[in-house]
Amino acid sequence: MFSGIVEKMGELKKIETKSGRVYFTIQAGKFLRGVNIGGSVACDGVCLTVIKTAGGNFTVELMPETLRLTKFAESKIGDRINLEKSLRLGDSISGHFVMGHVDAVGLVEKFVIQGADASLTVKVPRKIIKYLAYKGSISVNGVSLTIAGQGQDWLIVYLIGHTLKITNLGRLQAGDRVNIEVDTIARYLESLLKR
Repeated sequence: MFSGIVEKMGELKKIETKSGRVYFTIQAGKFLRGVNIGGSVACDGVCLTVIKTAGGNFTVELMPETLRLTKFAESKIGDRINLEKSLRLGDSISGHFVMGHVDAVGLVEKFVIQGADASLTVKVPRKIIKYLAYKGSISVNGVSLTIAGQGQDWLIVYLIGHTLKITNLGRLQAGDRVNIEVDTIARYLESLLKR
């Protein structure tokens, strides 16, 4: 479990394919302090297990299902990836509960710089719109954000200067794909109401 507060941007240094599995090696430097083999790291909002560490780099394995449901199928060497360590008992929750289970891939429609800040409009599959609420929480590439508006197949969020600097959201352009995770509370409410 994570909180959507990105700690660092890592750089994708290597992509390997073995026996139908894909392995990413990500340069993370000091971020790796306290990260153990078998531990979870949110990479652009996707909960992945660390299988190897070496010299400031760590390696994760991506199953076919992960590639199918996330933007990672289109990743390339040099990509910047938002990183967050999993929460520990007693950690502050500054964002919202992010599970690391991506619900959909969104498509950036507009990215508009407004002084030191920016607005981001993302086209999303209609199937997830029912989980969104004005002023509710959303995770975009693992960043906890507040929904400022939504339509039948889009949402808009605003980004402060700090977010633009510390995360890869500041590098987005129209046409880019982003990982989207809805607030898990909406999922549980839907499940309860169905019963």
